[in-house]
Amino acid sequence: MTAPIPVLVVDDSAFMRMALRRIIEADGDLRVVAEAADGEAAIAAVRQHNPAVVAMDVEMPVLGGIEATRRIMALPHPPAILMVSQHTQDDSPAAIAALAAGAADYISKEAGLGGLDLGHLDQALRGRIRHWAGQRRAPPEAAPRRARAATPETPPPLVLVAASTGGPDALAALLAASGPLPVPVLIAQHMPDGLAPELAALLTRRAGWPVVVAANGTPVAPGHATLLPTDGVLLRAGGGLTLRLAPTGAPVHPSADLLFRSAALLGLPACGVVLTGMGQDGAAGAAALAEEGGRILVQSSETSVVAGMPEAASSRLGGAEALSPEGLGLRLRGMWRA
Repeated sequence: MTAPIPVLVVDDSAFMRMALRRIIEADGDLRVVAEAADGEAAIAAVRQHNPAVVAMDVEMPVLGGIEATRRIMALPHPPAILMVSQHTQDDSPAAIAALAAGAADYISKEAGLGGLDLGHLDQALRGRIRHWAGQRRAPPEAAPRRARAATPETPPPLVLVAASTGGPDALAALLAASGPLPVPVLIAQHMPDGLAPELAALLTRRAGWPVVVAANGTPVAPGHATLLPTDGVLLRAGGGLTLRLAPTGAPVHPSADLLFRSAALLGLPACGVVLTGMGQDGAAGAAALAEEGGRILVQSSETSVVAGMPEAASSRLGGAEALSPEGLGLRLRGMWRA
């Protein structure tokens, strides 16, 4: 029999800790191994109990959830952190800050006339915990495939970027360093529904050039970066390229593998960039791009909040150029220098 997935619950409300424990343990395959009432206690509990997933509140005494998340993600082999708070609602600054600090995902404690909507949590929380526990435990696929690199005289026709845990900060640093590129830049950053407009605005401010949110049928054009709000694929249309948004219902989206593979199916030798993230999304897509002559760059392990995604991509390819986000941005900019 498979051992239950260990979970740490962090909330300054004793009632919420009790409620979350009952919700989490309802099906028997998840087990709350410890509870903490503040961020400092949460860090100590992670060190002691090694949970696979942490359900973390935002506003707490002693140390808040966002700073606690940042410190936990700096530990060796950190757990996945799922923010469970009234403050992490779609489009909220707290949601962006949580993802930037290294949270894998968030669920809002939705409030109504009767108080907190625990029914909403009951429907969503266990599924998210199972998903992120699986991503944390998934080993990288180690079947090396040799990239067929594009020649230096032929710059890639577009840039595709994959990011997850810790991605907002990495994306901002990459885009600020690269500056506007003469080819389209498409970004698949894992995020819950509704967060794309706020993240695009944040990236625009920090990068200094436009980041827009894709809509169905969006033409793919240079001069700005396009953030996918959900799963999407590239299609040929009218002599150019468009994005078709095609939600798959997966717990985490947009899928980098889906985006990367769609470019490979069109025979486009795109440059694929795999940034910090938990799991393996982007690895299979990077291999498909490499088969079409695309270039693959990955974020270096030491600069990643979680190195799962870039390491999985590099392993799948038998090695890939690894740089900091700033270095990746400069590398991209250099591809189109005369």
